[in-house]
Amino acid sequence: MDPTVQAAAQAADNTNFILRAFHEGGPVMIIIAIFAVMTIFLVIERFLKLREISVDKKEFTDQVYRLVVAGDLRGAVSFCDARPSPLTNTVKAGLIQAMNKRPDEEIQVAMDAAVLREMPKVEGATSFLAVFGNVAVLAGLLGTIMGMISSFRAVAKADNATKAEELSKGISHALNCTAFGLFVAIVAIVAYGVYQHVIQKRENEIVETSMTLLNLVVANREKVRE
Repeated sequence: MDPTVQAAAQAADNTNFILRAFHEGGPVMIIIAIFAVMTIFLVIERFLKLREISVDKKEFTDQVYRLVVAGDLRGAVSFCDARPSPLTNTVKAGLIQAMNKRPDEEIQVAMDAAVLREMPKVEGATSFLAVFGNVAVLAGLLGTIMGMISSFRAVAKADNATKAEELSKGISHALNCTAFGLFVAIVAIVAYGVYQHVIQKRENEIVETSMTLLNLVVANREKVRE
């Protein structure tokens, strides 16, 4: 068989399999599908957002620290303004206080407040991925139970010739819900774990950079230009 025709036939079989699974899975499959769509949307949204607010930490800190050591805090603030992100906004908050010759405690408080203000931008709605994963599992379990109940009810009322058919329909209903619910849950929970790791890494970078900046400002206060 021609490879192109074979590939097209395989794609058609896969499509038919999914449609048949949704048909056999009953109304609970619609619930699972809704959470699948929300999971995919949130995974993509989080990926794009985290990429948008990311900066090269080494390049950024090297440039900012060089400007701080030279006493050019205005230049450092302008450099932060050119690269808006949670990391640069936190550093900028401390630089502004240092530029205004505020005490070390106020510089630290300003950066701590900036961290609290910026971290929700990094975290976003990531926690909902865990919720979607759990709900998908529960929806699959609900569909499984409903399928088994309908199966046994149908078997109890059916004659001997149709009992096997009715039983297979109920089992198919149950297993389709279980499979698709688990699939959505696996995607959601794995994505949640990956994003939590990335978020924690970003938070650590912000805290580490702010502490280093404070020490650098304290050590170079006499070089700060008016």
